[in-house]
Amino acid sequence: MTTTDRTILVLGGGGVKGITHVGAWRALREAGVEVAEVVGTSIGSLVGAAIAGGASVGLLDERARALRKQDIVDINRWALLPNGVRQKSIFRGEALRSYIERVLPVAEWSELAIPLSVNAVDLETGNMLWFGAGGRTDVPLRRAVYASSALPVFYPPAEVNGMHLVDGGIMDAVPITRAADRGADRIIAVNPSSGRVKDAADTVEKGMISIHHRVVNIMSYARRAVVEDMWMSCPVVHVRPRLDGHSTFDFDAIPYFLEEGYRATMAALERASLSGAG
Repeated sequence: MTTTDRTILVLGGGGVKGITHVGAWRALREAGVEVAEVVGTSIGSLVGAAIAGGASVGLLDERARALRKQDIVDINRWALLPNGVRQKSIFRGEALRSYIERVLPVAEWSELAIPLSVNAVDLETGNMLWFGAGGRTDVPLRRAVYASSALPVFYPPAEVNGMHLVDGGIMDAVPITRAADRGADRIIAVNPSSGRVKDAADTVEKGMISIHHRVVNIMSYARRAVVEDMWMSCPVVHVRPRLDGHSTFDFDAIPYFLEEGYRATMAALERASLSGAG
């Protein structure tokens, strides 16, 4: 690789476990890896937008450690009633929308210091849509980030220009193909989702929401496995933090997520001989 090679950073979905992205970014900064573009989905779109908007490592770390459940979780009380199954989600969307608006360092796509792509899925067509670099920029940045983060059942779909959009991670939780399409010479992909195997008894004991989320994870893992097995494009540095046993909304583990994201990224860079790469 030369100093002119395009390295694109891909930040995957995984709920609060995606705080590992902040630790990963700290590792990349310390290692001197220059990132030409960021591709993010779900929480990866939020952290990616903060990175692309110029937020410092220190500020990202500070905000991650300060994150509390009430910042992004606002229970929809109607969903708890006997007819609650007809509600759009178990959380209302206002808390997450407000949090996104507060933490994004810029308001417009044009203000981003690093090009950013984020994805969402159209409930009507089943198509994946891309916003930002190489995609649509007619939707405000904060709305695109919410759409990319609107995990079905948990959060209500985003209503954008007559479309109903949900979390892009349900179709592509670690979108390395997008990075390749954007002209990457090298991809660094951070995957904060759980591993392939998870305790089924524990999942079932936690109820239908846990079961639903596990099924989504299984389908996502199967798709990633197919993509990786058939991959014939540019080199990919896979960063897989050790997150088994942690749930999607495990706020108590945020300090661990930060450190594990850093550790896993440093280890992956060392394996790929990229520490100090430009």
